[in-house]
Amino acid sequence: MVRKVNKILLIILAFLFTLVNEVLYSQREINIEKYLVGVEVRDICSDGNALWFASNGDGIIKLDLRNGRWDSYSKKRGNLQDNFFYSIAATKRFVFAGSADGLFIMSKRSGRWIKRKFAKGGQYSNWIRSIKYDKYEKAFWIGRFLYLTKYDIRKRRFKDFDLTQKGNEKTNTINTIAVDGDSLVWFGTEGGLMRYDKKYPLQNEDAITFYDNSYNYFLGEGEMVSITDILFEQNNIWIGTDEFITKENPDFNLGGLFKFDRKNSWTRFTTEDGLKGNGIYSLALVGKYIWVSTYQFDKKLRETYGRGVAIIDRTNDKVIPLYDKRLPNTVYKIFFDGKNVWLGAKSGVYKITLTNNFSDSILKNN
Repeated sequence: MVRKVNKILLIILAFLFTLVNEVLYSQREINIEKYLVGVEVRDICSDGNALWFASNGDGIIKLDLRNGRWDSYSKKRGNLQDNFFYSIAATKRFVFAGSADGLFIMSKRSGRWIKRKFAKGGQYSNWIRSIKYDKYEKAFWIGRFLYLTKYDIRKRRFKDFDLTQKGNEKTNTINTIAVDGDSLVWFGTEGGLMRYDKKYPLQNEDAITFYDNSYNYFLGEGEMVSITDILFEQNNIWIGTDEFITKENPDFNLGGLFKFDRKNSWTRFTTEDGLKGNGIYSLALVGKYIWVSTYQFDKKLRETYGRGVAIIDRTNDKVIPLYDKRLPNTVYKIFFDGKNVWLGAKSGVYKITLTNNFSDSILKNN
């Protein structure tokens, strides 16, 4: 009997030893480096040669990928008029950065920043939440707390648009913008999702297709749908949404990640499927995976809590949470530069170098 018990114990110990080794091995295979410690990074973009980081409190930061040099622009350094930024987009000639107090533009030729404020909509309209460069239009789309603005580079002209749908003012609050090839642009708002067909002027009533939770869009769930991020892959659109629920309004914004086949099929991913939170901060396409950063909304305290990153295998829709103590909980932006995954977090910037056996090591850990 004693020999049998000892044999069982040896089997258990051998299993635990193997498990610990696999976990430690898989973690070693995930190479993670941290930069800008203590800086809250809200957005990341690339101009081809450098990465640009918009920070909440430390201005705009640039990493030259050719030589590894870091440069920063801020009120603290005396080369920028603000420290608090939430969105950024860059080309070979320009950098556009959005703050809560207007739009900042830098011409790389001069290296100087100029500030533009918008009169239409008052002070709230100068909170620039999203900026996206459209290479087909040679234009920047600028999503504001109130109104959408298009800057035509060739004409050097700004033009404002009111996107209000169904009398809901929240549909004119722009959270995110995504350029979909040469013919479509998608606008994610606090009141739903819009598809703009560029063959029509934006003011034309046929230009916009609007998706809220009516007609079973977004599966008809919740009172409202607030869009946080948009991602395209093959024939599907992945759409991140906000979670905002209270005791008084338990069904207001239910959150979740949606996969839309551009026709009639909607699939929703939530914590029941393996996500760590129903609120979605950011999405990125990395090989066969969709990377997702999540948060949870506390309906009592009415605060958000970061819940880390998960990846979704596009071949089978399996959700794989990433459990690694080196990764941050609050990730505002996921950016893939073609080789590395960059996380813009509340606590800094994290670079994940993807190895050839990255997928295997992730699966071992889950």
